[in-house]
This record gives sequence, structure tokens and C-alpha cells, in this order.
Amino acid sequence: MTNTDVTTDAITDVTTTRAVLFDELGGPEVLRVHDVPLRRPGPGELLVKVQALGLNRAEALFRAGAYYYQPTLPGSRLGYEASGVVEAVAPDVTDFAPGDPVMTGPGIEMGTQGVYGDRVVLPATAVVARSRTVDAITGAAAWLTYSTAYGGLVETAGMRPGDHVLITGASSGVGTAALQVARRVGAVPVATTRTEAKKQALLDLGAEHVIVTDTEDVAKETHRVTGGTGADILFDAIGGPRLPDHAAALRSRGTIVVYGWLDGPIAFPMNWPQTIHTYANFLLPPDGRRRFDAFLATGLRDGALRPHIAEVFEGLDRVQDAHRLMESNTHTGKIVVRIAE
Repeated sequence: MTNTDVTTDAITDVTTTRAVLFDELGGPEVLRVHDVPLRRPGPGELLVKVQALGLNRAEALFRAGAYYYQPTLPGSRLGYEASGVVEAVAPDVTDFAPGDPVMTGPGIEMGTQGVYGDRVVLPATAVVARSRTVDAITGAAAWLTYSTAYGGLVETAGMRPGDHVLITGASSGVGTAALQVARRVGAVPVATTRTEAKKQALLDLGAEHVIVTDTEDVAKETHRVTGGTGADILFDAIGGPRLPDHAAALRSRGTIVVYGWLDGPIAFPMNWPQTIHTYANFLLPPDGRRRFDAFLATGLRDGALRPHIAEVFEGLDRVQDAHRLMESNTHTGKIVVRIAE
């Protein structure tokens, strides 16, 4: 098969695109917008015209060289999550066609396939269908956050109705998604946040209780609001030396799921017996992926799952500003960059 065999449709005259690249590790200032060549999709690939990008903490870590794999410098790409419309497909791609609305997320290698750009060529396995009733902003904020929350809480921890779930760093995109996932399953979410500033927003988003960590003891407050039993599940984005303190909020034989390490490598908690899992989306098995896709589709359709958008920045040229907001930790929910209508 050659590239001339590819269904090109609307991209016949498009040979370049704009993309965000970085040549060195560092803060938001290393991100630059460049014109780059746009190749046509090869076997198993499709071309997506990007309408919106959803920012994730993983991208800040990747940009700084602190992620679990390293960028390909110079000229590394960036970004996991986008929504857009299929513009072209290879002949062997049968699940998508030009004009289909899609979301990205699963299986992307950011250094070479990062989605921060006007257009991006991806494996068809890295995109999922987006209902035409789901707008681009919602689509850019949905797949990665909800799949992390669902995969960690339901598939890994086995969350059930009535379980008390302690969600640390709950004002993040994944944290706010976890509040909604817990509510949809019938569990009771208990959120933590550093200051009073975000408390009411978290209550409005579905938290049953909010613990302000600057002034309250997480373990003591969790045991109080659970009637002395402790939480059944800890869903933790922070890791680091505070993990034992957070784990102390659990009941005996509780379950810990660590999906981030914002505070550095995890310290092993000594309050046994507990089950500890680490979680990343590549750990979601095919059957779990099928269940999640159904969970997300129905949740978006009936409104039980609705990403909370902190701010929308207009255009790729605002990506540095979007990253600065993400690193400020002053927002609640998901930061989105709109590229096109």
C-alpha cells in the first residue's frame, strides 16, 4: 500500500500544519508553535482535524522530563487528549470515515504523536467515536479523565454502591471526574483540597464531604464523616511522603489506588492490612475498555457525566498560558484550548 491509496478527501492541498513543539526540558516557556510537515495517513492510521485540546498533568511532567518516559528532543510533540473530526483514513481503516467526530486518548506516545496541533495523524486505535451530541470542548475533557477515574475506581478498586471513597487532589480534571463516577455508581465521595477556596465548588460537583488539608487532619476527618469506620477506597493523585497519612484514613483492609505522584515517589504506608494498586490507563484491559466506553457514552448522554471546565483558552498560541494556569493549581476542573469550531 502507498500513500496514494489513502482516502484524502478534504486534505488534497494541505501539506503543513501548526503544532506545539519543545526543544528542551522546562516550564511552559519552552513550548513553541511551529509549522510542520503533514504526512498522509499510512496503514492503520487516520488524520484528525483538531477542534479542542484537554490539558493533563502528565503533559506538564512530560515537558519537564519528570514523566515515566522521556520526550524525543529536540522537536518533541506534546499532548494526549483532543477532540476533532476525521479528515482522512487509510483504506484498511473501517471503523471511521471522513466527517466522523472523535476523541483521542488511548495508546498515544506523546513525543511523536502528541495531539497539540491543528491536525494530527494517529493510529485508529488511539481514537474513539464521539457522539454528535457531544461538543468539542466536552469531548476534549472527557476520555482521559473519566477513563482514569473509572479504571482506577471501578475496574481496579472494585468500587460498589455505598463505598466511601477518599479522593485527594479532587479539584483536578481527574478528581472532579472521580466525584461524578463515584456518584453514578452509588458510592459516597469524600474530597480533599488544600484551601477553603475550592470547597464549595467541590460540594457543588458532587462531593459528600470536603476536607481542607491546610486546616484539617485528613485521617481524623475521614473517620469522623464515615461514622468511625474510615474510607473503603483511597483514590490518590499525590503520592509522596503524604501517602501514609492519607492511607490512615482507610478502614482495615481498605484499598489504595495511586494514579499520580504530584508529591514525588510514594512512601509505603505502615497501617496494614491494605491493598495497594498503582494505576495508569494502559493497564485497562480490552474488556475493561469496552465497559468504560459504554459507561462514558451513557453518562455523557444522560448528563450524569459532565466535565467541569475551568477555563477555555482560544488558539494554539495560548498554550503557554494554559500550562501556566495548570501549574498554578488555582483552577477547579479541566483546562481546554479551543483550536477550531
